[in-house]
Amino acid sequence: MKEKPIEIDGVVVEPLPNCMFKVQLKNGHTILAHVSGKMRMNFIRILPGDKVKVELSPYDLTRGRITYRFKQSGPSND
Repeated sequence: MKEKPIEIDGVVVEPLPNCMFKVQLKNGHTILAHVSGKMRMNFIRILPGDKVKVELSPYDLTRGRITYRFKQSGPSND
């Protein structure tokens, strides 16, 4: 039986090659995460400092998949 992934929020700390990112989770842990296929298809850009939602496998809590990027609430540079 397939186990459900653990969803947790975090902040992107550092971009790495091959669409990988270091993400600092709310609980203080740093994990390695890649971009989900739907985000890649829609060309959603992820930059350091972005708040993201990450899915973690219950089997390996050091790796995850970025499934959502929260909208920036700060002022725009128009």
